[in-house]
Amino acid sequence: MVVLAVLIPAGFTGWLLTRPGDGGGGGDPAGATARPSESRPAERAPGAPRPSDVTPGPAAGGDQPLAGRVVVVDPGHNPGNRDHPREIARSVPIGTGSKECDTTGTATDSGYAEAEFTLDVARRIRTLLERDGATVRLTHDGDRPWGPCIDERAEIGNRAEADAVVSVHADGAPSGARGFHVILPGRVREGGADTTAITGPSRALGEHVADAYARETGNAPADYIGGGSGLDVRSDLGGLNLSTVPKVFVECGNMRNARDAGEFTDARGRARTAEGIADGIARYLSEAD
Repeated sequence: MVVLAVLIPAGFTGWLLTRPGDGGGGGDPAGATARPSESRPAERAPGAPRPSDVTPGPAAGGDQPLAGRVVVVDPGHNPGNRDHPREIARSVPIGTGSKECDTTGTATDSGYAEAEFTLDVARRIRTLLERDGATVRLTHDGDRPWGPCIDERAEIGNRAEADAVVSVHADGAPSGARGFHVILPGRVREGGADTTAITGPSRALGEHVADAYARETGNAPADYIGGGSGLDVRSDLGGLNLSTVPKVFVECGNMRNARDAGEFTDARGRARTAEGIADGIARYLSEAD
């Protein structure tokens, strides 16, 4: 669901439709190189079963390690955007210029919409983080007809003074490409945008999310962007440019790839996706000041 500049065959028009908006997807292929975590708890085998589809209860023994932490989860796009083309087409500032308020996002070949996927995953992330004591806010919860616009999405995290913000997306790349990647904010200081203070902590957040995502899902980093690091740096996304708190975008995979799409359309796959993102956020918060 995102914004890239790559030469592709003319047949892949769906990818191009998702690129203009602030959504997820390619960008700077010379993205950063991930650093391995210096320490981590014992790991289980990738894809090992767990009761993922059961709503978790309180953490064992009443332990709430994320108490006092504020997290904003941003479900990319909105299922209702498709019915409001004029509203989402208006331009909003992104610091380095302007972009559409939002886009419809992409979809699998079977028609499962990115906006439906991101909302489901965002709700699962909220459940997991709230179990551990975090205060979690979604930028929307299927409770508005369209939007919010990309600048408002950034402002929601800023107003909440969030300790971490994660925008959930899925890409619409050519069908032969697969894998996830995490988009980090580039250094931007113009047009009212200033990411100087958040590039460092956002990188730390992104590295933790990429590491945990690979471990929990068993999926590999994207083979078409980021040089296999699972990380990409961009300065053309308003949701990142306008943020004043640590924030990343997660492109959970490619909706046009059959294997990735199979994960998205399976409830167990979406549960693993949410677990990976939530675990990465929690690990970042455990190390943040």
